[in-house]
Amino acid sequence: MQALLVAIVLLPAAGSAAALLPAPPGLRGRGPDQAVLRHGITVSGLVLLLSIVLAAGFDHDRPASMQATTDISWIPALDIRIHLGVDGISLPLLVLTALLTFLCALYTYFRMPEGPGPRAFVALLLLLEFGMVGTFVALDLILFFLAFEVVLIPMYFLIARWGGEGREPAAFRFILFTLLGSAVMLLGLLLIGLRAGTFDMVELAARHGDGLSHGVQVLAVLAIGLGLAVKAPMWPFHSWLPDAHTAAPTVGSVLLAGVLLKMGTYGFVRILLPMAPDGMRTLAPYLAAFAVVGILYGSLACLSLVRPGAAGDLKRLIAYSSIGHMGFVLLGIATLTATGVNGALFANIAHGLITGLLFFLVGAVKERYGTANLDQFAKGTGAALYGNAPRLGGLLAFGAVASLGLPGLAGFWGEMLALFGAFDPGAGLSRPTYLVFMSLAGLGTVLTAAYLLLVVRRVCMGQHPAPAAAVEFADVQAHEFAAWSPLVVLTVLGGLWPAALLSLSDPAVHNLLGGPR
Repeated sequence: MQALLVAIVLLPAAGSAAALLPAPPGLRGRGPDQAVLRHGITVSGLVLLLSIVLAAGFDHDRPASMQATTDISWIPALDIRIHLGVDGISLPLLVLTALLTFLCALYTYFRMPEGPGPRAFVALLLLLEFGMVGTFVALDLILFFLAFEVVLIPMYFLIARWGGEGREPAAFRFILFTLLGSAVMLLGLLLIGLRAGTFDMVELAARHGDGLSHGVQVLAVLAIGLGLAVKAPMWPFHSWLPDAHTAAPTVGSVLLAGVLLKMGTYGFVRILLPMAPDGMRTLAPYLAAFAVVGILYGSLACLSLVRPGAAGDLKRLIAYSSIGHMGFVLLGIATLTATGVNGALFANIAHGLITGLLFFLVGAVKERYGTANLDQFAKGTGAALYGNAPRLGGLLAFGAVASLGLPGLAGFWGEMLALFGAFDPGAGLSRPTYLVFMSLAGLGTVLTAAYLLLVVRRVCMGQHPAPAAAVEFADVQAHEFAAWSPLVVLTVLGGLWPAALLSLSDPAVHNLLGGPR
C-alpha cells in the first residue's frame, strides 16, 4: 500500500519528464505525435489502475486512520517532512483525479486541441496530475502548499497556449488571482506551523487547536481561507473563473472544474476545521454568508446568460454554475457539523463527475457548431440536438438534470446534506441565521433548475434545420462514448448508492471535528 501511493504520486512526474524525450523508433506508431499522446494515455491509465488497486486494498473498517503512509525527513532544520497518506476523505478525491486525467488523456488522443505540438501538452497534463494528486495525499503543511502551487504553471500554459479566444488574458488573470491568494495562504500556514511547533498535519489535527490562541486561529483562518477561497472559488474571489473556463481547451475546463476547485474546499476540511476550530467557529457565519451569495449570484448569472438575445456562451454558463454548486460545498463546511461536512465532501465528488461530463459535452457541441454562443447556434427556437444528434442531446439533458440535483443522481445528496447541516448548525452558531441561509440556498436550487431546464430547451429542442455538412455534425463518436460513459455510470451509482462514499467520509469527518456531532 505504501509503495502504491508513492508510485501514484511519482508516476505522473516521471511521465511528464519522459513525454519531452524522443519516442523510441519502435513505439512511434504513425509518428512521434501519436506516440506521445499514447504515452499520456498509458501513464494516466496506469495511475488510475494503481488508484483503483489502492482503493480496493484500503481498510474500510478504519477510514478515519491514515493509511499507506510514508514519512521521511526532508528539511530537518524546519522539521519539514515528506509525509504522505490517504484516509476516507482524500481517497475518493484521489480516485476522481486519476479518473478525470485518464479520460482527458483518452479524449485528447482523438481530439487534440489546436496549438503547439502534443509533446508539451502531454507533459503539462501529467505535471498537472502530479500536483493534483500530491495535494490530496500531502500530510505536511509545506508539502501541501508546494503541491497546491505545482498545478498553477501547467494550467496556465494549457489555457494560454491551447485555449480559445481571449486565452492569454484569461490565463494571466487565473495565475494572478491564484498566486496572490497562495501568498497570503502561505503566511497562514507558517503561522500555524511555527506557533504549534510542527508542520505535521496529522499531529496538528489531533490537537484540535490546542496550543493556538483564539487570535492566532482567527488570523490563520483568514489568511489560509483567503487562498483556499480563491481556488474554491468563493464569491467575491471568483471573477477569474468564467474567463478561464471560457478560454480553456475542453480537457482544461474538465480538470479545472472537476479537480482544481476541489483543492480549495479540501483545504478547508483538511486544515482549517481540525487545526483552527475556534477560528472557524468565529468566522463560519461569514463563510456561510459568502457561500449563499455565491449560490444566488451564480444562478442569476446563468439565468442572464441563457435568455434569448444575451449572446451567452455555454461554457461560461457552466462555469458560473460551478460558482453556485461550490457555494453549497462551502455552506456545508460552514455548518461545522458532520452532516454538513459530509454533504460538502459528497458534493465535491458529484460536482467533479457531473461538471466534468458537462464540459466534455459542451466542448463537443462547440466543435460541431464552431461556437458555444447560445444565440448563434440555437437561433430561433433551439439547436434541436434531439433531432440532429439524439445521443448527444440525451447526454446533455442527463448532465443538466444531474447538475440541478435530481433525486436518484449524485448531485442530489451533497446539496441536501448541506441544507440539513444548515438546518441544525454546530454548537455556538446562530440557528436563526443559518435557517435564513438554508432558505436562501433552497431558493438557489429552484433558480438552478430554472436555468438548466432553459439550457435543455434551447440546445436540445426546437426546429432549427440540421447543418448542411452532416460529417461535421456527427452524433456521439466511439472515443467520446469511452470518455463520457464512466462519468454517467458513476453519477447514477452515486445517486443510488450514496453510502459508498458516506461510509468512507463520515468516520474521518467525526475524527477531524473532534466529537460525535
